[in-house]
Parts: sequence; C-alpha cells; structure tokens
Amino acid sequence: MAEKDSVVKGKNADGASAGRTHELCDLRDIGIIAHIDAGKTTVSERILYYAGVVHKIGEVHDGTATMDWMIQERERGITITSAATTCEWLGKQINLIDTPGHVDFTVEVERALRVLDGAVGVFCAVGGVQPQSETVWRQANRYNVPRIAFINKMDRMGADFSRVVSEIRTKLKANAVPLQLPIGAAETFEGAIDLIEMKAVVYKSEDLGAHPVVSEIPADMLAEAEAARESMIETLANDDEALADAYLEGGEISSEIIRSAIRSAVISGKVVPVLCGTALKNKGVQALLDAVVWYLPSPLDVPAVTGTEIKTGNQAERPADDSAPLAGLIFKVAVDPYLGRLLFVRIYSGKLKKGQNVYNPRTKTRERVGRLIRMHSNSQTDTETIYSGEIGVMAGIGKFTTGDTLCAEQAQIALDRIEFPEPVMFMAIEPKSRGDKDKLEEALQMLSDEDPTCRVRIDGETGQTIMSGMGELHLEILRDRLLREFKVPANAGKPMVSYYETLTKEADATYTFDREFGGKRQAATVALHVSAGARGKGNSIEVKPPRNTVPPEFWTSIEQGVQDAILTGVLARLPMQDIQVRITGGGIVDNDSATEMAFRTAAIMAFRDAASAAAPELLEPIMSVELVAPPEYTGDLMGDLNGRRGQVREMDTRGDMQAIKADVPLAELFGYSTAIRSLSRGRASYSMEPEQFAIVPQAVKEAILNR
Repeated sequence: MAEKDSVVKGKNADGASAGRTHELCDLRDIGIIAHIDAGKTTVSERILYYAGVVHKIGEVHDGTATMDWMIQERERGITITSAATTCEWLGKQINLIDTPGHVDFTVEVERALRVLDGAVGVFCAVGGVQPQSETVWRQANRYNVPRIAFINKMDRMGADFSRVVSEIRTKLKANAVPLQLPIGAAETFEGAIDLIEMKAVVYKSEDLGAHPVVSEIPADMLAEAEAARESMIETLANDDEALADAYLEGGEISSEIIRSAIRSAVISGKVVPVLCGTALKNKGVQALLDAVVWYLPSPLDVPAVTGTEIKTGNQAERPADDSAPLAGLIFKVAVDPYLGRLLFVRIYSGKLKKGQNVYNPRTKTRERVGRLIRMHSNSQTDTETIYSGEIGVMAGIGKFTTGDTLCAEQAQIALDRIEFPEPVMFMAIEPKSRGDKDKLEEALQMLSDEDPTCRVRIDGETGQTIMSGMGELHLEILRDRLLREFKVPANAGKPMVSYYETLTKEADATYTFDREFGGKRQAATVALHVSAGARGKGNSIEVKPPRNTVPPEFWTSIEQGVQDAILTGVLARLPMQDIQVRITGGGIVDNDSATEMAFRTAAIMAFRDAASAAAPELLEPIMSVELVAPPEYTGDLMGDLNGRRGQVREMDTRGDMQAIKADVPLAELFGYSTAIRSLSRGRASYSMEPEQFAIVPQAVKEAILNR
C-alpha cells in the first residue's frame, strides 16, 4: 500500500484527531469473492490499473498478475493466498483484498470476510452461480457483509446476464437488482446501459476502455431499459421514503435520490446491486469502482465491533473512532523471508502506533510493536500509525496468532475469534535426511501458523509426522512451499482422507488415578459426562465441577487432559469431532498426592471410558459435487456417482447442458477427473466443495478399523 502525500487536517468524522490520509467516512474495506475462474484477480488487476496504482495490466494467464505474487500462483494461474492492496477512486481510499476461489483455500475467504465491511461477488456470465459461489456467499452472510454483484466474462460465448441474475435470486436467495443492462453479448458485447442515468456506456478497445463513450440508449433497447428502470425503482421504493415520495409524485427522479436509496438498501443487506462487464477486455470495471464508492459501507456505516470485556465478562462495543481504546483483530499470519513473521491486522477502534505496547488477552502478555507496514501485494511501505477502520501489518511480534485480539491493557477486550473448517485430507511427511529433521519441524510450525487449516501432529503408534489440509491441491502446495520457500527436501506419502470419530449417545465415567512416580505418590479422581454435539458445531468442554470437589488450580490440567484424549479418540486413534464434555465431579485422594499430572491423567482415562460407552462411530468428509455435461452422458455419469456412494440432490438444465448436484464421500473421489473425462469423452466438467461430515456405513467402518 503506497502512502499518500496529503494528510487530512482537523478532525475526522467521529471527532478524532487528524493525522490520517482519509476520513473514516472515505474508507472502503472490501474483498473480491467468487468461484474459481470467475475472474476475481483479473477484476482486481483492472481496478489497480484504472486507479493508477499500476501502469501496466498484469494477466493471470501470463503469470504477471500483481495480486498473484506467489510462484505457485503464477505457475498454476490460480489465487492461493489472499493479497491486500490499497487504491484511491473518487477521493475515497479503497482497501482491497483479492481472495482465492479454489475450495482448498476457503480459509483465506473466511478470514478476509471476518474483517471486511463490504464485498464484490464476481460471477461468470456463462457458469453463473457455481458451488463455490454459494460457499463464499454463505460466508459473507455469516458476517453480514453488504455486497455488490459483478457479472463478468460477458464477452464469452454463452454469456447470459438475465439467467445469472435469476440464479443469484433463486440459488443465493439474494434480492438482486440490476443497475445496468448489457449491450450485446459474447463477441458483440460492447458496454452497458446505465439504468440510473439512462445512458449507454460503450468501451473502446484501443484505449483499454479507459475513456468510455456515453451516448443515448439504442432505440431497440429503450423499452427494455425503461421497464428495467421501473422495476429497479419499485424495488428500492419499498424501503426508502424519499424515493417512494418522488416515485408517487410521478416527476423526474434525480440520480442522487436513487443512489441514496441503493446505498441504504445495500448497507442494510436488503438489496444486491448487479453490474456487468468483461474485465479481461477492459469493459465495465470503472462503473464497478463507482459502485464500490457509492454503495458499499465505510467503517462508520456498519455496526461497532463487539467483544467480551476481560475483567467483567460482559459484551462491549468498540466504535470506529481514533480516540477510543485500541481494539484490533489479527486475521492472517504470513512469513516473509526477509521481514520474518507478518501479522495482518484490522484496527476497529483506536489507533496502532509504532513503538507502543499492545496487550494479548489470550496469552495475557504485553508486547511492543516494532514495525508497521502497509501492503501492496507482496511489497511493503513503512508507516508510523494504522488508524481505526484501516488494515495493516505488524512485523517483529512473536506471540500473536490468527484470531488473536490486540487491545489496550487498560481496556482489555477479546473480539470473537475466526472459526475454521476441519481438514479433510492428510499425508505423512518426513525429512530426506536426519539433518533436516529440525528444519522440517520449524517449517511445518511456520506453515501451520500461517494457515489454520494446515494441522500437524505426530501419530502416537507410528511416530510419523502427519500434515492435514483441505484437499489434494492444498497438500501439494504445502509440500511445494516446504521445498521452495523453506529449502527443506521432504518425502511425502500419498494423500489420504481424514476420518474422525464422534459419539452417538451419552455416558458417564469416573476414574481414579493413583500411581507412584520417583518415590512420590500421585493421585486424583475425575468424573465427567460425554454426549453427542450438533454436527458441524465442533467440540465443547465445560470444566466447572461442583464446589469443594476439585480445586480451581487443577481445572486447566483437567481440560488439557480432555483435549489430549479427544485428539486420540477411542476407536482408531483418530481425532474426535462434535462432542460435548462436562466435568461433573472428582476430588483429591489426599492433599500430598494431588498433582497436575494426576488430574490430567485421570481426565484422559475417564474420558476414554465414557466415550467407549457412548456408541462411538467414524465420520467421513462428504463433498458437494456439481457436474455439467451434455445430456447424452448424464446416464453414465449418474451411474458412476451411484457406484461411488453418491446421492444425487438435484438436476437442472443450463442452456444445452445438464447440471447434476450430488453428495459424494471424498474417499470415493480419488481419480474422479480421469473417470469423468473417459465417460464423457472430455466434454464434462465438475467442481466440488466440502459439505459436511457423516457417519460411515458399517462395511466402511470395519475396513478402516481392520486396515
């Protein structure tokens, strides 16, 4: 992020002191979200070009995209890690994060949406709403992020603007309101009709679309445009009194009234404006930038962030105000070969200064801020202060990790942490030589710090190092990074499905641990209750035994014991998922023998006894698969899905193609791309994403336990 030359004088919008480059009301913290290959990075590149940040357009297919800076991204033509940058448009500062579209890297979308105020959803004009489109839309719904939709690739054969708008409404349950109508489609696409100004905007290829030509609406599209404008105004007037009054009066409605109504409806989540264009052919991106500035919220337009006050346990707000107590969230950790550990932070309130002390409520420690940086892709600019509403980077701080809050020590608060999905695949990994063992362990620790969905553990039976991730591509990228970035040559096993254990009933158990170690007796009793939790809700441990049973100083040891037992399960030494544990009692055998180790071990054994009695089962990852193929091949493809234990959920027609949606166990999808190419003579395509974890059939369970 480049520093601006000018500095705002006086007071900002909320009365805070000056020193920042833009008022809070002039900030837009936004993300670009979409299905893979919808054109997110190409849109981002055009935004940077038209905003004057770069003077040459980078292309994904050439490996020259500014926002795809990792060597793995440039080789594969996909986005792997979210990249942050800043630009200016119409006097507003836009902090932009370009997110990946591939399902294996969905964690990057999750943590970006957690800290952003708005988003641009990019849709392919041919592919429409695809499985990952639905995933990122649900993620944005979870964080109540206002959105604009941009229908990209209008220049491609089969582009259909109205069909994609309909899919946004039906599949995403969004109130999509077109602000434009395309002029032409496929090879005839040249621009769009602006339904607010009622003008035609045409982009010329000779100047890379930099100077669009504004003219009257073609006569053959005038009736369609008037009907679309009428529909747009009627929809907006339902929730905007000023627009409703102007509409009922029957006179000319000003553009300012319409834009004000759109902005209010977008910020409240009632409307998703839809625009169109083709980023690759340099058409429509300036109108998208206008819409970002006009309709997406500033930090002052969204609710104040909430968290838990450490001292009272009460919920509290932190407003977007430079003079308020400091509160920020670490949403990403990256490792730079020269700068070391980089912590990406969104400052919600107060301001973060170089050299000041910040407090971490999780570790209960204070750390001094060394270096503050503003990022532009993988380049950096030093800064002295990051203000409320801004996104920046801290370097030289060691104990913070993804999801941690940084705050003022005199006003301690813990913001809600980011929730991450469970890994679905794993591989065994080992150094090629004994001399690389320590280097491998250090590199794996850095990777798991960066990526919360990269989990590393040691198998208790084999002693192997196990690296888990979100899919085959994810594991392949992690292994490639070990070699290229960390210079650690490693041998890796074949990717395998990550199974988990769970409980289907409830049970109680009490265990007394009583042993002598090194001439000292260690003894303790722990009683607990286990039960099945809701699928997908994770594990819950409640350590609040009745008074006068277990002294509070041993509660942490009990919780650690239960956590360790959960990691090793009771059926096949697999981690357990979606279970609830409640400590119901326990006690000290005698005062001299009560130790942390005794309580921890008693908790482990009590949990194993209870879990074994609570009908444990194995869980497997189920993938949502979408197939698109010519109708003549759907019979063979559905037969293949049935043979893979798949369950077809729905079928629909897309032009001259048939789309099939099914739920299929991940274990049955190895080699699937080769199979569908063979069955359809290369004419079918598919995409998949994690859907849920489900209990495996008995035959599969027995095969896993006996292997």
